[in-house]
Amino acid sequence: MAQQNNSWKKIFDDYYVLEHDFEGSPFELSAQQIKDSCQDFKKTAEKEVRLLCKQDKREDRPQVFIDNNLFLLPTKNGNYCIVKGEGYIDIEEITSEILTYDSKLDFRLVTSEIGNSEMQHLDFAYASSLIRTFMEDQSLLLTIRGRKYTPRFSFNIGAALINVDGVQTEVDAGYEGRNKIVLIEAKNSKTSNTIIRQLFYPFKQWKSYTDKEVFLLFFEKQGDHYNIWQYGFTNENDYNSIKLLKSARYKIIGLNTK
Repeated sequence: MAQQNNSWKKIFDDYYVLEHDFEGSPFELSAQQIKDSCQDFKKTAEKEVRLLCKQDKREDRPQVFIDNNLFLLPTKNGNYCIVKGEGYIDIEEITSEILTYDSKLDFRLVTSEIGNSEMQHLDFAYASSLIRTFMEDQSLLLTIRGRKYTPRFSFNIGAALINVDGVQTEVDAGYEGRNKIVLIEAKNSKTSNTIIRQLFYPFKQWKSYTDKEVFLLFFEKQGDHYNIWQYGFTNENDYNSIKLLKSARYKIIGLNTK
């Protein structure tokens, strides 16, 4: 992160970022500007745009962002904006009792026991019908996975208007039921906070494609149990209107012991 601190300090100095009036609008910045500013740095982490712009947790931000209450959002392929305000949400620890869940599988999924990836844990939870049970919808089917590009949409962060068009998003899994769409961001280790964008952009994207209600889940495997949080936005055009709706943790029992 120290390497990125140096790069971002130079970017901020080169383009007089801190002289910008963030109360009125975000500061727009292109990938080309980042490349130009950092071209003389020697290490990949100091000049690679993709690495410099990956700030998925609060602590991933370079110091100049932290000191000035700023965060970074993509707005188009090759374009970003620097925004003042709260860009992240705390993932609250679930303190309720661990619920025992009986897997609906009638045979053992041997392949789900190989490795330790967030995807395989999520797939096992779905195959066991835990996702359907949590969402109280037995009609859910896996229909969305991987990277897609957003349509054009706008939203607010405070008084600032953000316009997005053609940003690449990725969900770990998306399920469609008769009346709803469920999108999941999955982790396989304890997460204290995450950038709201990871939930908000797919939410806006799929809201534009369907009249069905869109639900958002944050999923995490911890030890031998599975944590699930459900989030929603009280105002679909307000980035900071995110709200925790419910959460639970489960231990799956059945033919698979892992």
